[in-house]
Amino acid sequence: MPALRSRILLIPLALGALLAALPLRGAWAADPQRYNVHFVSTGNGALNNLLTASSQLQSLRKSAPVSPFALVDRGQQDIGRLQAALQSFGYYESRALISIEGHTLNDPALPRLLAAMPKKSSARVVVNFELGPRYDLGHIRVEGPVSPGAVAALQLKSGDPAVSQDVLEADQRLLNALEEQGHAYAKVDDPPLAILQERSHTLDVTFKADPGPLYRLGRIRFEGLKLVKEPFLRSQLTIRPGEPYRSSEIEQARQALLNLGIFSAISVRLPPRQQVSGDEVPITFVVTERKRHGVNLDGLYSSDLGVIAGATWIDRNLFGRADQLALGANVFGLGGNGTATNGVSYDLSAQLTVPDFLTSTQSLQFELQALKPELTAYSQTAVIGGVTLARKLSSVWNVSAGGAVEEEKIQQNEVPHCEQVCHYTLLSLPLTARYDSTDLVNPLLDPVHGLRVQILITPTETLIGHRATFALVQANASTYFDLSHLGWTQPGASVLALRALAGQAVGVGQFTNLPPDLRFYAGGSATVRGYAYQALGPTFPPPDTPGQYPEGGTAITAGTFEFRQRVWGNFGFAVFMDAGEVTTPGAIPPPRGTPMPPGTLSSRQYGFGYGGGPRYYTPIGPIRVDVALPLSQPPGSDAFEVYIGLGQAF
Repeated sequence: MPALRSRILLIPLALGALLAALPLRGAWAADPQRYNVHFVSTGNGALNNLLTASSQLQSLRKSAPVSPFALVDRGQQDIGRLQAALQSFGYYESRALISIEGHTLNDPALPRLLAAMPKKSSARVVVNFELGPRYDLGHIRVEGPVSPGAVAALQLKSGDPAVSQDVLEADQRLLNALEEQGHAYAKVDDPPLAILQERSHTLDVTFKADPGPLYRLGRIRFEGLKLVKEPFLRSQLTIRPGEPYRSSEIEQARQALLNLGIFSAISVRLPPRQQVSGDEVPITFVVTERKRHGVNLDGLYSSDLGVIAGATWIDRNLFGRADQLALGANVFGLGGNGTATNGVSYDLSAQLTVPDFLTSTQSLQFELQALKPELTAYSQTAVIGGVTLARKLSSVWNVSAGGAVEEEKIQQNEVPHCEQVCHYTLLSLPLTARYDSTDLVNPLLDPVHGLRVQILITPTETLIGHRATFALVQANASTYFDLSHLGWTQPGASVLALRALAGQAVGVGQFTNLPPDLRFYAGGSATVRGYAYQALGPTFPPPDTPGQYPEGGTAITAGTFEFRQRVWGNFGFAVFMDAGEVTTPGAIPPPRGTPMPPGTLSSRQYGFGYGGGPRYYTPIGPIRVDVALPLSQPPGSDAFEVYIGLGQAF
C-alpha cells in the first residue's frame, strides 16, 4: 500500500565535501567503527520485531563493518525503513529518531566525535520512536459487481487498526473469493485505494474489482512430460472438464500430482482471456520431472552401536507410473567399539512401491530383506519377504495390512531350549494404523507441533521350528508443543516434545517359543538413552564373562520428556529425561530338567536416563550431539552414552 503522506528529510548535500575538507586529527582511528544498537520499545511486541528486522543498523552490524562516516549514512537510510514499518502498523504521524553517542545524525559534530573515539571502542546507537496517534480503518468499500460472499472474504471492519498488511491480505482474499466462485479472470486493483483522514485519524479503503464472466473447466492438458505416462496422470486428477471453475480445487489437484514425488515443480497456466470463447476455460499443468534416479546417504554414531552408515539407491519412476524401486544397504558396529555389538552387522533391502493400486488412495508394496545383526543380545541371520497394502484415509490417517514370511537362524547366550542355534520359519500379518498431524520445519526431521500415533498389531504363526501362535501389540505416540505463544520466543524456537511407547507379546512367554529378536528390549536412542542398545531389561551373565547379556521381555513401556531451544542463529540445544521398563509377566519356565541360566535376574527391570546436547540447524535438519547418563549404572555398562546424528531423536 503506497505511503499516503510523506515528509522529506533534508540532508545537507555539501556535508560530505565539507567533512572531507576538515583537517581531522587522527581521523578514522576506529575504522571500521564498532557500534551497539539499542531499540526503545514501542510497547507492541509485533511492531518491535518488525522494526528490528527492518533496520540495517541491526542486520549489518556484524556482517558489514563500516567507517564512522558510513555509520552515519547507514543510520540516515534506516530512517525511511523504520518510518515505513511504523506506518504499516497505522502510525502515519510517527517519527523514527536515531542518535549516536547522544548526537542526532545531522549534528555536524558527530563525525568528528566518532573519529576521535579510541580503537576497539563501540559507539552507542539508540533508536527511538514518536508514535503519534494510531489510525484505524474508516469506510471500507468495494467497487464492482461483487457478490456479498466475496465482500465478506475481506474480513475487515471499520474501527480495526489500519495495519497495511491486513489490507493487502484482504485484497488477495477478495481475488481468491472471486476465483473460487468461478471468475477465472477476475481482477482486483493491487494495492487498493487508501485515503488518509487526518482529522478523524482513520484510513478509508476502496477495493476496485472486475469479476468478469463465470467459467467451467475446459480441456485439461499437460506440458513438460518426458518419462511419466499421461494416462497415469489423468487417472490421478481430482478435477474433470465441465465442472465449475474453482481455484481451490485446481490447487488441490496440483498438490496431489506434486505429492506423487516424481515432479520437482508444477504450475497451472490459463490462456489469455481474449483467446477463450464460450464459458469453458482450458487449463494446462506445466510440470518439471525430477531426476529419475537418486542416492540417499545416512550416517550417525552412537557409543553403543558404533558407526552406522547406509545408502539407498532410488528409481522414482520405474514404469512411468510413479512406481518406486529402492535398494538399500546399512551397516552398523563399524569401528568395533560399540558396547552393544559383537561385530559388524548389515541389513540389505529391496522395496518396490506401486501407487494407485485399485484406487488412487492405495499403494501396494513388495519388500525383500536380508539381515545379519551381531548384537550382545543375540546373533541372527534372516531373510524376510513381504507385501503390504497401504491406504490413505485422510490427510492425517493412514492404515496398512500385509503379510510376511521370515526364515531365520538365531543364537542367544544361555537360551535353555536351544543347544546352539534356533531355527524359525514365521508367518506374520502386520496391521498398522497411523495418525500424523505434525507441522514440520524439515520433513520428518524437526516437528514443532502436532501429534503422531502408531498402533501395530502383528499376529504371528511359527510354521517351522518351535511351534507357537502369538501376537505382538505395539503402540507409540509423540507430541510436540510450540511454546512461542508464551511470548518470549520466536515460532518454532522453543519446543516441548513428549514420547511414549508400550508393547506386549500376547499368547506366549519369554522362553516359550518367542524368538529372541521378537522380544522387547529397552536402551538406546529409540527408548532410554544413557543405556546401551537393548541393555535395559532382564539379563543373565555368561559363566565365564564379566557383564550381563540381555534376555529380552514380553512387555515394554517407555517415555521421554525433551525440551528443544534455539539460542542464537542456527545454534540450539536440547535436554531430556527418558524412562523405560521391560517385564516378563506370565513368563513360563523352561521345560523340566532345564535349569534357568545361572545368575538370572528378576523378571522386571526399569531405568531412567537423562542428558542433553547442542543442535546445529541446517536446511535439511538439525545435527544433534547428545550425551546421556543412566540414573543408576548397570553392572558392566558404560558410565554414559554418546549419540550423533541428523534430525531430532524423535
